[in-house]
Amino acid sequence: MPVKCEAIFRLIEEMAPRSMAESWDNAGLQAGDPRAEVARALLTLDVNLDVAREALEKGAGLIISHHPMLFKPLESIDLSRPAGELIGFLIKNNITVYAAHTNLDSAAGGVNDILAARLGLEKLAVLQQSGQVRYVKLAVFVPEDHAAGVRDAIAGAGAGWIGNYSDCTFMTRGTGTFKPLAGANPYLGKTGELEQVEEIKLETIVPTGIINRVIQAMLKAHPYEEVAYDLYPLENRGPSYGLGRVGELPRQLTFSQFMEQVKTVLRLPALRTGGQPAAGVKKVAVCGGSGADLWPAALKAGADTIVTGDIKYHVAQEMLDAGLKFIDAGHHGTEAVIMPVLQDFLAERCRAENLRIDLLLAQTNTDPFAYF
Repeated sequence: MPVKCEAIFRLIEEMAPRSMAESWDNAGLQAGDPRAEVARALLTLDVNLDVAREALEKGAGLIISHHPMLFKPLESIDLSRPAGELIGFLIKNNITVYAAHTNLDSAAGGVNDILAARLGLEKLAVLQQSGQVRYVKLAVFVPEDHAAGVRDAIAGAGAGWIGNYSDCTFMTRGTGTFKPLAGANPYLGKTGELEQVEEIKLETIVPTGIINRVIQAMLKAHPYEEVAYDLYPLENRGPSYGLGRVGELPRQLTFSQFMEQVKTVLRLPALRTGGQPAAGVKKVAVCGGSGADLWPAALKAGADTIVTGDIKYHVAQEMLDAGLKFIDAGHHGTEAVIMPVLQDFLAERCRAENLRIDLLLAQTNTDPFAYF
């Protein structure tokens, strides 16, 4: 059975809540109908006419991109111009486009975490903090014989994580009362009679970005027809999120060795670099895409090297003058690592929710640069 686009949007936002996007960004729906039903989605870093044609050829009614197709306000949609031709093609062929951009850069497990992990960095920290994960407290009332099952279900959906500890809950015993009325189909008790039952009040914390997923898991595991639960907003702040990461290599490498490692891991034919080949590399900052402006933050964090893309001439001079080595691995090269990860995440979540959709990685190369 086809899946509504908005159901896939919700899953993407579990991984990368739109609240994490930078204020200048345009993440989210770019074009199309969120209520449209699709059986196939195409994942791509960028959206252009070739990608749109690939989506049509493969029967994908949804394109999920990293870069927004619409970034600056349009004054007109001129079908004779490239942007207008693309929009016209998408609308004519009922293809919806959704972008997860700086929210996917900043999120845990997003672009920068994956880039750092691929380069072998450990002891990661956010390079430029944008905010902190917010929590709600979930309290649900469960009959004693189902408490363990409900607890396992909500923990499995991502609730109850505090630092390096999972399955963090608190349980209190008490007596619940209810009277089933006409039309009810109670798990316990009889229609029209007041029932008393020994219950457990199960409490835990949940990141706001996954609250819908946790509630659905709770409702599925709970035996009651009508589940009593409460959600409380909390002032507790969770882990930081933001652009870039800084971490350490397991052992020091020469800059020359690290350059080869970056080129191999990211499968790039060439790099633009600055620094002495024999110099040591131990603490490294990364920022997928265009992150050269973060070099002062990298230096402040104690990094000796930064890996990013789109480094400008004078910025490169400033980095070297300040003693910071750099590797420009390209905008595309530092971000392409996220697409297979996003594909795997969505496939797993779709299986869990019994959503039947094919998730394909685009084969169209959208990198505008070639190396000779």
